[in-house]
Amino acid sequence: MPIDDPLNLNRVMPAEGMGIAHMEYNAIVADLLDFIAVDGPDEAAFNRMALRLFAYQFENNKPFAKFIRARGKTPRTVQSWTDIPAVPINAFKTLDLTCCPHGDAVAVFMTSGTTLGGLRGKSYHSTLKVYDASMSRNFAKRFMVGREQMDMGILFPTTAMMPNSSLAHYLSLAVQTFGTSGSAHLIGDDGIDFERLMADLTRAEETGQPYGLLGASFSLVHVLDELQRRGQTVRLPEGSRILDTGGFKGQSRELDLDEFYDALYHTFGVPRSHCINMYGMTELSTQFYDDGNAVCPSVKSGPHWIRTRVVNPLTGVAVAKGKAGVLAHTDLAHFNIVTTILTEDAGIETDYGFLLLGRATGAEAQGCSMAVDEFLKAAGAA
Repeated sequence: MPIDDPLNLNRVMPAEGMGIAHMEYNAIVADLLDFIAVDGPDEAAFNRMALRLFAYQFENNKPFAKFIRARGKTPRTVQSWTDIPAVPINAFKTLDLTCCPHGDAVAVFMTSGTTLGGLRGKSYHSTLKVYDASMSRNFAKRFMVGREQMDMGILFPTTAMMPNSSLAHYLSLAVQTFGTSGSAHLIGDDGIDFERLMADLTRAEETGQPYGLLGASFSLVHVLDELQRRGQTVRLPEGSRILDTGGFKGQSRELDLDEFYDALYHTFGVPRSHCINMYGMTELSTQFYDDGNAVCPSVKSGPHWIRTRVVNPLTGVAVAKGKAGVLAHTDLAHFNIVTTILTEDAGIETDYGFLLLGRATGAEAQGCSMAVDEFLKAAGAA
């Protein structure tokens, strides 16, 4: 199903008559789209693209360039993507990290603003072509698993309701690209439309057509609670899938992961193997999903255009495999902002990706805070 684009959000800046800088921009977009489309390029190809984007950001993202110079590095001296200094995600709440002028951004995705006194991190997108290609190809492989379309119910507001939400855009893109004509957002101004949801679930059960239920984890908890109150369960057809993301964030009762997925199975009949957790963030343009090859369901992995390292947050040096550290992601699709970010999430490298441990605490959390201070001072914002 084609993606509606009434505001021309997927436009790319024109090259004709716009000079060398815009020609390079358009070449980067085209090459990134090709890179995402190929099947598994080698490490050398990833490294070349990462270094090319690093040079582009060094030239056009001024706060980032200041930080890099303060680290004593330049595109001439950095030879590997692993040597690109990571920008702490809290820096997005204080500085405008973008290669394009603010007015040229076709979309600005913002964080929730639950920390740092309500300041919201911002990611400026000069085009959504790369973001959408990243999401669509990854989603097709990790959630759709060979199926072109399915009936979907989205437990999250629309982009019209939340235009600055990357998750709203992600889920709208999912239903527009992979949903059937009967698919719909099930949250409106009055909250979850339980009557429509139950009608959709009952129809799926009766017709035998697989159904996808996607949304924030806390929204699914509200659905579980409501169906329990009604004394209702369903048995969705084989091939049905559930996607949750974002955790509970104080917006529903907290559930242990095993308890949460057991409840999904007993309420909807969807086994744990078909309940997919997505790990993403506003400061990235690519998402991670549960890795089906791993024994532990909390192990995440991503596609070939993103890499993850587990590092000491203050030094940026990778910790030994099997040891806990802080996750640093290099996302080629996030080309207009910065490709390499330092999260505040703890993790452990595994053979299949990384084990997500949750929010960093103790020494790791302190190291994240010190990394933020260092970045802001180097970039001239503190």
